[in-house]
Amino acid sequence: MKPSAYILVALLLGQHLAAQPTRLTVELLEHTDRVWKNGYVQPTPVEDAFKERDAVQLAAVHRPYPCYGWMISERKFRGRQTAYQIQVASSRRLLEENRPDVWDSRQTTGAQSNGIRHGGQPLNPDRIYYWRVKVWDERGRDSGFSTPKAFVTAKEMDGSFARYPLEKTDESPVRSGLTPDGTLYDFGTDAFSQLTIHFDEKVETPDTLIVHLGECRTDGAGVDRKPGGSLRYARYAVPLHEGQTTYHLTLIPDERNTKAGANESGVSPILMPDYIGEVYPFRYCEIEGKNRQIRLTRHAVHEPFDEQASAFTSSDSVLNKVWDLCKYSMKATSFCGTYVDGDRERIPYEADAYVNQLTHYAVDREYSMARHSIAHLIFNPTWPTEWILLTPLMAWNDYLYTGDASLIETYREDLGAKTLPTWKDSRGLISKSTDRDPASTYQSVHFKGRNMRNIVDWPQSGAEGIEKEYGGETDGFVLKDFNTVVNAYHYAAMESMRKIAHATGHEEEAARWQAETARFRDVFDEVFFDTARKVYIDGIGTDHASQHANMFPLAFGIVKPENVETVRSFIESRRMACSVYGAQFLLDALFDHGDGQTAAEMLHSTGKRSWYNMLRIGSTITTEAWDNVFKPNQDWNHAWGAAAGNVIARKLMGVEPALPGFEEVNIHPHPGDVQSASLVQPTVRGDIKVSFNHTASGRFVLTVEVPRNTTAHIRLPYSQRDFTVGSGTFRFKEKASPVESL
Repeated sequence: MKPSAYILVALLLGQHLAAQPTRLTVELLEHTDRVWKNGYVQPTPVEDAFKERDAVQLAAVHRPYPCYGWMISERKFRGRQTAYQIQVASSRRLLEENRPDVWDSRQTTGAQSNGIRHGGQPLNPDRIYYWRVKVWDERGRDSGFSTPKAFVTAKEMDGSFARYPLEKTDESPVRSGLTPDGTLYDFGTDAFSQLTIHFDEKVETPDTLIVHLGECRTDGAGVDRKPGGSLRYARYAVPLHEGQTTYHLTLIPDERNTKAGANESGVSPILMPDYIGEVYPFRYCEIEGKNRQIRLTRHAVHEPFDEQASAFTSSDSVLNKVWDLCKYSMKATSFCGTYVDGDRERIPYEADAYVNQLTHYAVDREYSMARHSIAHLIFNPTWPTEWILLTPLMAWNDYLYTGDASLIETYREDLGAKTLPTWKDSRGLISKSTDRDPASTYQSVHFKGRNMRNIVDWPQSGAEGIEKEYGGETDGFVLKDFNTVVNAYHYAAMESMRKIAHATGHEEEAARWQAETARFRDVFDEVFFDTARKVYIDGIGTDHASQHANMFPLAFGIVKPENVETVRSFIESRRMACSVYGAQFLLDALFDHGDGQTAAEMLHSTGKRSWYNMLRIGSTITTEAWDNVFKPNQDWNHAWGAAAGNVIARKLMGVEPALPGFEEVNIHPHPGDVQSASLVQPTVRGDIKVSFNHTASGRFVLTVEVPRNTTAHIRLPYSQRDFTVGSGTFRFKEKASPVESL
């Protein structure tokens, strides 16, 4: 039976005049006129704070030619933007008098509203600038200029990308109760924090207060003093002084995450800035002693985070909890201002940053932390071969989500080196065994460590027999010199470089990358594809076929159409045989190639190897592994475990940029067995809102709202019917089928 479909379109038409642009950004930062002091937002105008800038923190611009962006009012602008005019001045008064003395772009044709490079005289260091913008619609009407926005430049224009200072949020316990030793205070969530203890009465005699901080509690209701692994616990003795009522706990730095270069990658951990001070992850605080008149304030440290920027809810309560877990994890693990691997090392790893980046994009309209982290990793790579190969993918994502080419333009040559061309053999496959000059290779990718080697997935050892066959998280992968996983990453890196070269105007280079990937894809199949079983083996010299050897080629688009079904079926048969990191690629592969049902089941699974299990064991931030049994030394504050957050937005709800900066967006939902759901996805052009519902009458209803200046390509999940629509609100209906297929 052919599905019937119709479209009900309700365009959100504006008033007689176009509305002024809003939410102006410089270097992707909206709050360029905000002032912080020691982590707290101040009411001080930026002009006043600038006079004492050594005592405050500002979101300063470090590049003499920054990029500008803005949004168009969704409800007041008529049609699409056709032109813009940017004015930059050294004073607010000059803008108001229409005398910009730094840059006037004049009326410039184009629909671009982000990543527009400063075109006037270079900005000077240590200055305040003001800017504004107006746009024209399709009828040639201009919006009038936006309200002027201030921004400051750094004392040294070192070319680095701007980012926000860190913030503190003051929190009180959500509950408390007596323990055998004293009182337990529960803050409800784990957070990288500091602690202040307030006595409601002055201390009458000198005393010592014993304080226990931890991420876990025991069955006896107190803080777990021996949580095991890398779960955090600390004991502090606080001297009490006569007459004093307030005590700020001085946290002792941990050598494991503060010692320079003490790891095999030869990189240093990210240290907390002086204006914040040291932090510690804890949910619980237990204070010994009875009848103490005490109040506690926890100072949670994080990057500025907009709780209202995104929203998701569905008919599945487990899926809702998984979303909330992933969303909060983005806020909680931003405590360093750089994506790090949790608290054990506080080191940026490419694998962690890749998942972190995509999920951060899904839950907040914030892009500077991802950009800063990628730039850091270009010069501070870690030891796994595959993770170095991830760097071009992260850089492309930066451009795809922001529409700002600054990162890929600045580091294009460095990113090309990350494809590891010196490891190629005569066929085009890569292996460390072919590298005759490792020192030169290490230098080309800025590797400071002792030894790059393959990883496949992590950990590589662990419990057996719990919802999987093999120990570890690699599904029994057999490591060989030439292996499938490393070469699948190599293909993905080259594909990203092809797109980067094209986006930056290097067409000959893009053509070379395209020719190389086309040849490589054929060789990859000749060498690694088992034509009898129609699956990929792990590498040359073994007949073992793992989930990883198949899910990475499928996720990266290497598998030829005629082999997709057998490869996908094999992947499905292994279920969740990978780590919380590998799950990113497993779910991408299944959602993208026709099995939203199995993928959705994995998202809201309650098994041992699930996101729900992270909550069940007691964590409120995504964990490093599915469970302590799989990685006994795991930590409970690892953002690389948050893949479900971006997969819900990108695949289940189907919202992904089709062109950089969401000029065009694909909306291809894969509902699986989820009956209804709704998403608010923040983008640089405004919010995208998507909801679907399987009605009682057997229809599937999809409602979409897209921002002005964005074109949506919408695909209905059951009939695979395609629609292309402009800005506004749209509703689609079709006969629903119980089985999703291509």
